Amino acid sequence: MQFEFFRFRFRFRAEEPVVFPAGQSGNILRGTFGAIFRRIACLPDCPGPASCRHRGECAYARVFEPRPAFETGPSGLKNWPRPFVFRASHLDGLRLEPGSRFHFDAHLFDLGDPPLPYFLLAFAELAREGIGPRRGRAALLGVEQWDRDRMLQANVPPDRLLPPVRIPLEPDAGKVRNACVRFVTPTELKSGERVAERPEFAVLFARARDRVSTLRALYGPGPLDIDFQGMGERASRVRMTHCDLHPEYVERRSSRTGQTHRIGGLIGQAVYEGELEEFLPYLRAARWTGVGRHTVWGNGVIETDAAG
Repeated sequence: MQFEFFRFRFRFRAEEPVVFPAGQSGNILRGTFGAIFRRIACLPDCPGPASCRHRGECAYARVFEPRPAFETGPSGLKNWPRPFVFRASHLDGLRLEPGSRFHFDAHLFDLGDPPLPYFLLAFAELAREGIGPRRGRAALLGVEQWDRDRMLQANVPPDRLLPPVRIPLEPDAGKVRNACVRFVTPTELKSGERVAERPEFAVLFARARDRVSTLRALYGPGPLDIDFQGMGERASRVRMTHCDLHPEYVERRSSRTGQTHRIGGLIGQAVYEGELEEFLPYLRAARWTGVGRHTVWGNGVIETDAAG
């Protein structure tokens, strides 16, 4: 049992000063990239994916506004999670002078038809038009395919991808009684209809498990064949023994609606104690999928260290 995805790194060279405001790098990339993607993939007279007659064949609809063919999807989902996330938080607050090189990563979860050709076209156009609030122009130098910790191939041919990254989901061997989870980028978890004030373990695990299962069901080999209720009950017995977290939010303005709202969540770390062997693989997978809200922009990245 495993979770699979493609990890790509896009490399650029700044041709003009490129500025990434603090906390906004992922949002900047996602917003401009989406507009360019739609321009490339959609017909000029497209009324929008919701009512387009060709949405079944449209790459933009499949990637940016995925919806089920019928009223609901797996587990009653009306809106599907997008099959990708960006990783660009290392650019937050940077000003890159002409000649500087920079990169960001994209994780693609659609194993059957990863939309890498469209990503390449859209990122090349994004670089030419300019990145960030000052629209600094850049050049796309190339794309690399990565495993978890090393590059697999450079100048990736979109039609000859190497196998995806594989994250095992089997329980850890041996007893694991303590785990430290670092909330690397702002993480906002919902418990019921409310935003959780603290990342209690049962809530954190449930959101990580459900995201992995949903992505597998929609874009991979199928949903997880596990005892969801039983795992949830066992996760509720894991205790939080330390919590050092603080909220971090930024204002985001939607280019589509013009409305402004906050995005962000908790940053820091928490320590958990209990029988953790079966839960840790899902927390490790959440490093790559993100957990909670606004994962497409790079929120919800967590890293986990465990001890017996």
